Parts: sequence; structure tokens; C-alpha cells
Amino acid sequence: MKKQLVIYGSGRHTVPFLNYIAEATGKKKPNMCFIPTASGEDQAYIDSFFEVCSHINVIPHVMRVWINSYDQKESFDEIISSMDAIIVGGGNTLNMLAIWEAQGIDIALKKAYDNGVVMGGGSAGSLCWFNAGTTDSRPKELSIVKGMSFIDRSHCPHYNSETSRRPLYHNNILSGNLTDGYACDDRSAIHFINEQVHTSVSLDSNNHSYFVFNNAGEIIEQKIEGSVLV
Repeated sequence: MKKQLVIYGSGRHTVPFLNYIAEATGKKKPNMCFIPTASGEDQAYIDSFFEVCSHINVIPHVMRVWINSYDQKESFDEIISSMDAIIVGGGNTLNMLAIWEAQGIDIALKKAYDNGVVMGGGSAGSLCWFNAGTTDSRPKELSIVKGMSFIDRSHCPHYNSETSRRPLYHNNILSGNLTDGYACDDRSAIHFINEQVHTSVSLDSNNHSYFVFNNAGEIIEQKIEGSVLV
């Protein structure tokens, strides 16, 4: 079974990225589910998902975690496994992962991923799939958060939009606090197939994705070749 993951630097919904994920499913009209846990299920964020989906050939769904047993009869595992694509939104990565672990959503996502459901997302929705990265989920300063390790590398979203992210990511790799890993500018994405880089896609020629690694005490940014979506 082909396992696919499409991650991008910003958590904002865009027609090109969601359409790319829809096409990666191989379905004519795939079921695409947005999981907005990290934003506290912000309604404006959910509305923007439905607006973007109205421009592409998908059946949109939203999976909420603030529910009760009387109103929701399907398990999280049943919802996730019935989808063709999962989109995870941005927000507080640490809180999202804690809720997912408590509810068994992390296990359900891994099961679906292994069974061919395409996973995707940006910001918190990209960081969560890797072994670790820097997050603004805690007070005062950016800190390290551990992810679900679907890809056993570190990750840095917002690589070109927040001045502190890039040097902090480099320093954490050099110090050994983070493994070598992947970074995405806000308007760039990486498509992994079976945990290997398949390609990079971007919304314009100024945004890129990189493999960032420690080479004998020097940080190397290796641009991942790809294309601009139109």
C-alpha cells in the first residue's frame, strides 16, 4: 500500500495545495476531512476550508474533538478510516498532540496512513508528522515539541516568514537537539511517498522546500527540486 504525506509551511488553506492532495488520492471525487484541533476548532478556519473545497472536486468533511457521546456515534477511527485524504490545520501543536493521544486519534491516523489515506497539512499540521521540531505552543519562546514520527526526521514550517525560525532550526540541528530534517517556506510543500521525498511543489518561484542537515559542523540547505503549481 502506497503511503503518502503532503506537508506545507503555512496552515492557510489554498486551492492549489488541497487540489494537489485530492489528485494524489487517485479518486475522482475523494472524501477530504479537515481536522482543526490545533486552532481550537476555530469556525472561521473551518469556513475557509469549505470555501476552498467548493472550488475543487472533493466531498469536504470536518472532524471535531469537542464532542459528546450523545451527538457523535462514529468513533474517530471510523471517521478517519473512511476518508481518502486528511488535512490537519495550524495552531497549537502541543495541545493538539496531547488531545490526539488521549483520544487515540494518533493511532487512528497511523492506521489510516498505512492503509493508503493521504495525509497533509501545514504549520502544526505539517510539524506533527515528524519526530520533532520547534513550536510556539508554549509561553515565552519557541521550544521543541515531539511529533508522531511518521517521517523520522525533524521539521521546520514557516521557514521564510518568521526570522527566528530558520536560525533556531539550524542551531538545534548543530547542537543535536534535533535531527537533520525538512523545512518548508510558507508557500511550498513536500510530497513524500513511502517516507521518501517524491517532489516539491510551490505556489510561486520564491518559495522552496529544503533538506537541512549537519555536515561536519556546517549547516547545509539542499533545495528540493520541484515545480510551481498553476
